Amino acid sequence: MTGERRERRAPTGSAANPERLYVLTGGTEAAERAALDLVTLIVARGEAPPTAPPEQAALLRMCATPLSVAELSAYLNLPFSVVTVLLTELLAARLVEARAPVVRSALPDRTLLEAVMHGLQQL
Repeated sequence: MTGERRERRAPTGSAANPERLYVLTGGTEAAERAALDLVTLIVARGEAPPTAPPEQAALLRMCATPLSVAELSAYLNLPFSVVTVLLTELLAARLVEARAPVVRSALPDRTLLEAVMHGLQQL
């Protein structure tokens, strides 16, 4: 290593403006948020109403195909907590649907499925 230190980039966009984040969330407290985690998939159920704020309209456009909350946060360049507040409002209005990701351990064991298939073939 050369001993050089890289400079940290200054926050850009919404991260540089905490007042904007407060306005986006409307001062919503943590108790009022939906239970979403980084890998929860979000799918739009409808189009954005004309009165929707730009951030919510962008979320609805992007969620035409399922996207995780982490992806939405990265694409919008907004903190996870702000995206969860925006999604909570969209969930309450039934404009989006939250889907838990399929957990690999929740799927049946392959050997069990093969045994069932073999048993059905023997009938």
